[in-house]
Amino acid sequence: MTVKGINIPGLAFRDNGNFLLIAGPCVVEGRDVVFKTAEKICRLTEKLKIPFVFKSSYRKANRSRGDSFSGIGDEKALEILAEVRQRFGVPVLTDIHSPGEAILAARYADVLQIPAFLCRQSDLLVAAAKTEKWINIKKGQFLSGSSMRHAVEKVAKSGNDRIMLTERGNMFGYQDLVVDFRNIPAMQKTGVPVIVDITHSLQKPNQETGVSGGEPELIETLGRAAISVGADGIFLETHPDPASALSDGANMLKLDDLGKLLERLTALRKTLNLF
Repeated sequence: MTVKGINIPGLAFRDNGNFLLIAGPCVVEGRDVVFKTAEKICRLTEKLKIPFVFKSSYRKANRSRGDSFSGIGDEKALEILAEVRQRFGVPVLTDIHSPGEAILAARYADVLQIPAFLCRQSDLLVAAAKTEKWINIKKGQFLSGSSMRHAVEKVAKSGNDRIMLTERGNMFGYQDLVVDFRNIPAMQKTGVPVIVDITHSLQKPNQETGVSGGEPELIETLGRAAISVGADGIFLETHPDPASALSDGANMLKLDDLGKLLERLTALRKTLNLF
């Protein structure tokens, strides 16, 4: 399935054959970072005609350490995301972690994302489905691509066929992730669009310090591979200054480097005659 099958309200360029881009800072740190990032990505995606969904978590519930930054307040962060949608005219995506959060986030976001660790959580999937929003389910680091059909079925049987799946690597030992690109066609067999997360897949999780590491120098490598195997979209996190980011800075792409990456991935997509 191509991006043509993704009819998210407000999504531009969805019929031109380019890949879908889901991108933004890991978490809403404040209005300035969010707006600076959204403005830059919107400018780039308009130029390259890339369908774009802005992503930022309104709250980070899955942190290793109890003293890690988790957010600025739920409704305050969600209101900032709603401002992004209104000002820039793009759909927004945010994570949810419990059934109650699905109802709250659906008031502000166009796409609800199920974190990888929670992709088997039936009550969460059903609650998300019932909002009638688009649902992006991240594949668990402990699952094969083919096993994600069960998550798709849970949402679909709840009356919602607006579903995407996202690959974000599998655990390789205790502190590394590896992307098995066989998972892309395996998940596409479910009939839903498949996205590849090219930043979280480069995490070095479970460090003794409680702070994940990463290999951002390989972001373009994963992006090229994802496009080459026919992924329907790319997910990445980006920040004006990853070194100062309050979450996942070690594997985020510097915002100033995003333009060249998107140019190269768009050119590759054209070379493969996918649009």
